[in-house]
Amino acid sequence: MTQSQLAAPPRDRWRTFGAPALAIVTVAALCLGTLLGWLTFAPRYPADTSVEAGFARDMSEHHAQATQMSLLVMQRTEDEPVRRLASDITNNQEFERGVMATWLGEWGLPRAREGERMTWMTGHDHAAMDLPAGVTMAGMASPTQIQELTDATGKAAEVLYLQLMTTHHLAGVEMADAALEGATDPDVLAVAQRMVGAQVGEVEQMDQFLRDRGSQPREDVSAWLTSRAADAQPSGGDKGHEGR
Repeated sequence: MTQSQLAAPPRDRWRTFGAPALAIVTVAALCLGTLLGWLTFAPRYPADTSVEAGFARDMSEHHAQATQMSLLVMQRTEDEPVRRLASDITNNQEFERGVMATWLGEWGLPRAREGERMTWMTGHDHAAMDLPAGVTMAGMASPTQIQELTDATGKAAEVLYLQLMTTHHLAGVEMADAALEGATDPDVLAVAQRMVGAQVGEVEQMDQFLRDRGSQPREDVSAWLTSRAADAQPSGGDKGHEGR
């Protein structure tokens, strides 16, 4: 600092040195505060390998086939209850596909996956499953079955659709259960819970429709529904507490 600068009045020295220095410090502090705020409060999006991402991708593909089969049966039967059920499934699952696609976009993740499907499911070994040729995930109909549904009409189409969709829903509920167990994102948990409720109800409805047509599902749906109902009941201790 020169003699003239030292001799300058305090106000002039402040303008020359103090104010610029304070401005630099203030800007630096503002930038640091902004960075820390972003790190602290920025949305925490699921990672590419997360349960949430795997669920969104695989369930979207699963839903796509449910829509395909529902549209096929609506073109092949005049039965109003079956047509209404197929329409409801189409509307629900296409809406959910849109929601899941939006998630992936918001998370900055591609819709396509790398590697095997369903590996996000805890304790699930997709590679060890004995799936028919052309079937990518549990519960999905094979290309041959899709062709059979395409060729069928009337009651035959109704029965085949109800059987295939029941199998499809059983696996779909298992996937949603896995999301409920492994995900943490509240939106994903809410949608997975909604899927479970809707699809269990539709399995009950389809089981009755098959009985009305003198047929039955390809799995023991009665035992499955009983198990679901038992899981939904309070534990024995809770019941005892309620009775007191």
